[in-house]
Amino acid sequence: MDLGLGGRGYLLTGASRGLGLATARALVADGARVLVSSRSAGSVDAAVAELGDGASGVVADLADPGAAEHLVTTARERLGTVDGLLVSVGGPAPGSVLETPEDAWRAAVDSVLLGPLRLVRALVPHLSAGAVIGFVLSTSVRQPIGSLAISNGLRPGLAMTAKALSDELGPRGIRVLGLMPGTIATDRITEIEAASGDPAAARARTERSIPLRRVGQPEEFGRVAAFLLSPAASYVTGTMVAVDGGVLRTP
Repeated sequence: MDLGLGGRGYLLTGASRGLGLATARALVADGARVLVSSRSAGSVDAAVAELGDGASGVVADLADPGAAEHLVTTARERLGTVDGLLVSVGGPAPGSVLETPEDAWRAAVDSVLLGPLRLVRALVPHLSAGAVIGFVLSTSVRQPIGSLAISNGLRPGLAMTAKALSDELGPRGIRVLGLMPGTIATDRITEIEAASGDPAAARARTERSIPLRRVGQPEEFGRVAAFLLSPAASYVTGTMVAVDGGVLRTP
C-alpha cells in the first residue's frame, strides 16, 4: 500500500527515543520529512543521525510555556508545510492515588496536559485540510494501570480533549486521533523491569497478561502510527487506537 507520505512534513515531540523515534523511522522510511524534538540535545542529535536524510531536530520541553511557539516556528522553517503532528511526552511519575504528592500531579498537568494543548493551539492556525494531529496516550485511557495514578487520571482527559478537537477541526478537514500503546519494549519498560529486582520474572508476569503472550516491539507501534498519520487513513478521526496485543478488555 502506498501511504502517500512522500514529501510530507511531520513534527514529532518526545521523539528522540522509544515510540516517537519508532514512528519517525517509519515515516522517513516511507518518504516523509520529520522534525524530532526532545528535552536532551544529545538524544536529539543521535536520533537525527540515525534517521538520516529527511530528518532534523530541535530541543524543547513541552512543560516550558515558551516551547510551543518555538516548536511551531522551527517546524515551519524546516518543513515548510506541516502536514502532521505526533505529540508524545514522557510517562508521569508512578505511585498510588493516595500516596502521590500534589506537586507530582501539578508537574504532570504541565507536561502531559497543558504542554500538548499549548502546542496544538499554536500549530492549528498553520494547518490546512488533510493535516492530522495524533496523541500518544496509554491503555490507561480505557482501564486503570496499577501504581500509575497520574496516568490513570490525565490520559483519559487528554483522550476526551482529542475527541473534542476532532469535532472542532473536522469541518476544516483536519483529523485528530490518539494511540493507546500497551507494553512496548522501550527503554522505559526495561528500566521499570530492572527496578523490580528480577527483570526476567517481571517480563514473564507481563507477558502472561497479554493475549499475544509477548510485549510489543517499537516498530510495531511505529508502523501503526505512520499509517494513522498518513493520507491512507484519511477517514480516521476522533478515535483512540489500541496497539496493545489485546490487553484492553473493552471492545
